[in-house]
Amino acid sequence: MTQQRTASLTDLPGEFSFIRRCFAGLAGPAALDLRDDAALFTPPQGRELVMAADAMVENVHFLSSDPPDTIGGKLLRCNLSDLAAMGARPEGWLLTLARPPHITDAWFEAFSRGLKADQERFGLTLMGGDTTSTKGPLVLSLTIIGSVIPGQAIQRRGAQAGDGLWVTGTIGDGALGLQALLGKLADPDGVLARRYHTPEPRIGLPLYGLASAAMDVSDGLVQDAGHLARENGLTVTIRAADVPLSHAARATGQTWRETCLTGGDDYEILMAIPPEHEPALLKSGCVQTPHGPVTLTRIGAFSAPDHGQSGVQVIDEEGVPVAFSRGGWSHL
Repeated sequence: MTQQRTASLTDLPGEFSFIRRCFAGLAGPAALDLRDDAALFTPPQGRELVMAADAMVENVHFLSSDPPDTIGGKLLRCNLSDLAAMGARPEGWLLTLARPPHITDAWFEAFSRGLKADQERFGLTLMGGDTTSTKGPLVLSLTIIGSVIPGQAIQRRGAQAGDGLWVTGTIGDGALGLQALLGKLADPDGVLARRYHTPEPRIGLPLYGLASAAMDVSDGLVQDAGHLARENGLTVTIRAADVPLSHAARATGQTWRETCLTGGDDYEILMAIPPEHEPALLKSGCVQTPHGPVTLTRIGAFSAPDHGQSGVQVIDEEGVPVAFSRGGWSHL
């Protein structure tokens, strides 16, 4: 996002006036008031950078009818979840958007309010980005920048046979919330819709020294557990009955179990925990973060693969394999 240096707001070309009106209030020192071609950022001393990017497309990743402030917040929170999965702290973010004619300035002002509230909560600021126009749907892309002490980033690789499979929070509310917003599911208190609109990134989760591997759950619990297993050449078994569900999710009944386990939009953290760390977790059931306690639940275990084929299986209370019609969300 670049701006001219000397023109008044009324004299600025449309793009630059739009940027100043809607995004200048989000910019931090690294952004140089959004007036230069690039940001200028000095990494914190003694830390290495962690970076990730995610895109959201109108009517693919969010509904046109969703409140714009929740879309802004969700865009940032989904990227923060990637930092949380590596044990990193947030430092800043970049925004790129392709704006169609039907999205008004008023919409973007509300969108920015959602971003501002969340960047203040999680301690980061806008560093820059780019804007362009499109005749298609609104496209939003956010690049997140974080930092971690060298050697302390938790990766997807590192799990061992015998590690437990653990997950934060509850699973399924986001996917069920989308179904509620589509009119396919009752949500009398709006709890499920709120979880869809406002995921909770687990920033500050103390992964180093606890987890051997981790990733966030964005494309569905079953699918992402499979990713984690395959990255480590292992099989992971999920006990469906042990997957933590909220009261609102349980109230929907067994009919929606597959949606909970495969629907995605959870943004919880999936972890491989070595056996020596499990007794303390089983006793406490939670860990502390700067944003409050986070519950952790053991939902399965990693093992050596049968016949050399890694992957995921789900079993019921009797140990019988459970088959689903789909594994999770696909981006292509």
